[in-house]
Amino acid sequence: MINRRKFIKGGLIATAATALSLDALDALASGEAKKLTILHTNDVHSRIEPFPMDGSRNQGLGGVARRSALIKKIRQEESNVLLLDAGDIFQGTPYFNLYGGELEIKLMSDMGYDAATMGNHDFDNGLEGFYKQLPHASFPILVSNYDFSDTIMHQSTKPYQIFNKQGLKIGVFGIGIELKGLVGENNYGSTVYQDPVQKANEVASLLKNELKCDLVICLSHLGYKYNDNTVSDQVLAKENDHIDLIIGGHTHTFLQEPQDVKNRAGNITTINQVGFAGINLGRVDYYFETYRGKKLLSSSPYTISNTLDT
Repeated sequence: MINRRKFIKGGLIATAATALSLDALDALASGEAKKLTILHTNDVHSRIEPFPMDGSRNQGLGGVARRSALIKKIRQEESNVLLLDAGDIFQGTPYFNLYGGELEIKLMSDMGYDAATMGNHDFDNGLEGFYKQLPHASFPILVSNYDFSDTIMHQSTKPYQIFNKQGLKIGVFGIGIELKGLVGENNYGSTVYQDPVQKANEVASLLKNELKCDLVICLSHLGYKYNDNTVSDQVLAKENDHIDLIIGGHTHTFLQEPQDVKNRAGNITTINQVGFAGINLGRVDYYFETYRGKKLLSSSPYTISNTLDT
């Protein structure tokens, strides 16, 4: 089934479909408001086909063909859509062992992903293995806190990308987890890891203040939260000034709805993450009104299952 549990956010009524208040609908119709739909995945881990029907917890769930059909349907319904991924594209099924990530990247390109960041498992075939697959990517790899200057990847990633949707400027950047102790040194080579909170604040400030983005999104592979002081999305959300939305990965956390955190500027940074293996497609909708700024309208994950086959 498609799980589309809606909730009330920002004083607007949410229903079984993506819903706006009557005032919001009037504003959209008159051109005084704009809506942005953000779709996202994380930790897909080379899960191309649905989980087998073997009695396991996730049997029958996921599958790229189903996700692709759902994304196409949403794009037909919505004018302004961004499709993003928070890393760990690779590793987890024989498809990666056989094709080294080529199939995963080609399918993401076919689905029209706008951007992705790197997770630790995207280093599993080394920098050379990831670099080899980049010609198949029609989307940028965004990561701002890995310095690849002395590696084969030195011109292969970007710190950020700005997307223009109906006059809205959406700044998207990537932040990666510390590789030492998590990834073999031979796999990341001379990559220099930079402090994720400091780097995120630098890039977010650039996007918001100098480049005048209406919305700043961080694709994070830090993990949702930990029981110690390890840097996580929760830590980043509290210790930043200008990030509006963190799309997370790494910890395979399934959030039924986004989590709002008050950042150090006193504003809200929202965190969302939708599990792993392409079982869910995340969705966050923003509504921009000309004189009232932005509001987070609604968000709910889609569960990818055999209902989408009909």
